[in-house]
Amino acid sequence: MESKEYRYVETQFAEHKIYTFAMRVGDLLQMQYVASRGVSTEQGAVQRILNKSRVDSISRFVLAGNSFVNTFILNWTDTQYQPKVKKETLIIPLQGRFAQMLDGQHRMAGLQEAVNQKADVADMEVLVSLFIGLNTKEAARIFLNINSEQKPVPRSLIYDLFGEAYDDPESAITRVTDIISFLNETPDSPYYGRVHYPGKPNSQNLIDLAIMVNAMKPAFERSGTFNQLQLSEIETQQKIVLNFYTAIQNKYNDVWDKPKDNLFLRAAGFSGAFDFLTGTLLQHCQTDRKFSVSHMESLMKLDSLPLLKPDDVKSLGGRVARARVTDYFRENYLADLPEDNDSYEF
Repeated sequence: MESKEYRYVETQFAEHKIYTFAMRVGDLLQMQYVASRGVSTEQGAVQRILNKSRVDSISRFVLAGNSFVNTFILNWTDTQYQPKVKKETLIIPLQGRFAQMLDGQHRMAGLQEAVNQKADVADMEVLVSLFIGLNTKEAARIFLNINSEQKPVPRSLIYDLFGEAYDDPESAITRVTDIISFLNETPDSPYYGRVHYPGKPNSQNLIDLAIMVNAMKPAFERSGTFNQLQLSEIETQQKIVLNFYTAIQNKYNDVWDKPKDNLFLRAAGFSGAFDFLTGTLLQHCQTDRKFSVSHMESLMKLDSLPLLKPDDVKSLGGRVARARVTDYFRENYLADLPEDNDSYEF
């Protein structure tokens, strides 16, 4: 049986030793397996059922040239073949289901998919932290430590740091955070100084960065609305978004500085309005070759609209509230269309 020798760092978790070392993805795939809670009856079975969409997302992440800093945590369960622990190295058998995955099963499945598409991924190295011989109770303690006590990083922090880590002007997240920064730093912007970034005090008068990124990101993907309409220059995109929310601010001027009454400082308002921009208004403006505030106002017919307040959507769920805001703009925009087909020329 094939075995390999690894230099390791030994640490301690409660009464258990952990051996941490670097390992080829291809080798790790050979010797690891997942024991799912409620499916497998063997000792140490604590894992959840895989989420396919998450696996696909991880595979794309890896195929884009990325890897993982955090370790894959394993529990060696095979009793016939055991790792040989020497003073500075481990000798590990590779060809068999030897070690349960305690943490990293989605990353591992994503790596397997990536290997299936690009064999070179198997030569990547990842960090492995190995326990030997944990029972179910002991494995459960470690699983709970990872998944309950260690809180996930806030989305806003991820979005805020993404531009620092990946200097790619074509990245949708990078582009969106640049546009949001423009809105936050431009004095005549409706969102001037109103974006809540990680590490800054929160306030009802601010809108969270993650809300804006989540709403805007799909429209700035390579296949998103802006690129489809050949509106790909960042200066153009910044001006369009600025003018659109300025048109809304002009209608809501009396309540814009009142967080309690300003729906567009909240997820449903900002996101629902952006959906109307990208789903309806943008193409009309592009056809007219006019993206001015006044032209947007004339198309949206905002003067005839009643104000939409947070109370109007507070009893609705997130997606329903967002759709309600979109419909609020769309219904008025479509109000002057002919009621029957006889009014059209064919």
